[in-house]
Amino acid sequence: MKLNVKPYSIGYRTLKTALGVVIAISLAQFLELDYYVSAGILTILCIQPTKKKSIRAAFSRFIASIIGIAYAFVFFEGIAYHPIMIGILIVLFIPLLVTLRFQDGFVSSSVILLHIYNAKNLNLDLLSNELVLMMVGFGTALAVNMYMPSIEKKLETYRYEIENLYASIFREIVVYLREGESSWSGKELMDARMLLEKAKALAYQDVQNHLTRHENKYYHYFEMREQQLEIIERILPKIAALPVIVDQTDLVADFLEDLAEHVHSGNTAYRYISKLDIVKDNFAKLPLPGSHEKFLAMAELYQVIHEIESYLEIKQSYKGFHTKK
Repeated sequence: MKLNVKPYSIGYRTLKTALGVVIAISLAQFLELDYYVSAGILTILCIQPTKKKSIRAAFSRFIASIIGIAYAFVFFEGIAYHPIMIGILIVLFIPLLVTLRFQDGFVSSSVILLHIYNAKNLNLDLLSNELVLMMVGFGTALAVNMYMPSIEKKLETYRYEIENLYASIFREIVVYLREGESSWSGKELMDARMLLEKAKALAYQDVQNHLTRHENKYYHYFEMREQQLEIIERILPKIAALPVIVDQTDLVADFLEDLAEHVHSGNTAYRYISKLDIVKDNFAKLPLPGSHEKFLAMAELYQVIHEIESYLEIKQSYKGFHTKK
């Protein structure tokens, strides 16, 4: 049995986590805090893939820890410092965190709770120690996580790859329209679908890494291309269902060949909508088919033209953006 092993690599998040732990523990030790090593644990728990997630994680863990301290005061100071009290506290503590949607702060708050249990005395000195420990741990995580490498170059790469895939798909359609057959496997179609999913996920991550930005131009672009891909997927069965090659086929093939050479992010759809209007006019001027099969082929081609028009209208509604190659 062959195991799929990922290649060994050290990413930015790993490096930031290591740096954050070093800074947090060193700072906590410098401040002579009790349980100073725990500052590293709190930092690890707050290093997230994006800035917004990191801020949310720090806030959630801080609130959960404050609630945990209050519970510790009631159960430990009010009743007893006993293992059974820890169990009862957790049984009642977790549902509250879930209700308040701070459940991801349970682990960090547990660290604080166990410090209090270990000290057996929740006095002002311990309380201030834990508060400073949280500030050091969570604050260090936020500080090191403010640096995020730019992913625009990767998004640009995805954009060009998707455009090339679309151009290839149109070229394959042109081959089929002109020759009536094709050995195309449809691989580009599946590649485009998978690439769009990866590209949208990466574009959304970019939004999460900008605190004041709520949208991403690439995300809208990939959404637009996804809508167009659905239309391409509707076109392909219609092309494959053509019973015979008719005169109108060349009109559609010439148009798609031209379109395949101009798949890009700029918004020139209005030009192609005008060209498609000319195709429709020429389509109507050609003589009527002389057989039932040719009539069906002409009807399928007209539906293809209608789908292409929808494809272009989606692009026309998109503002587009200018980028450097």
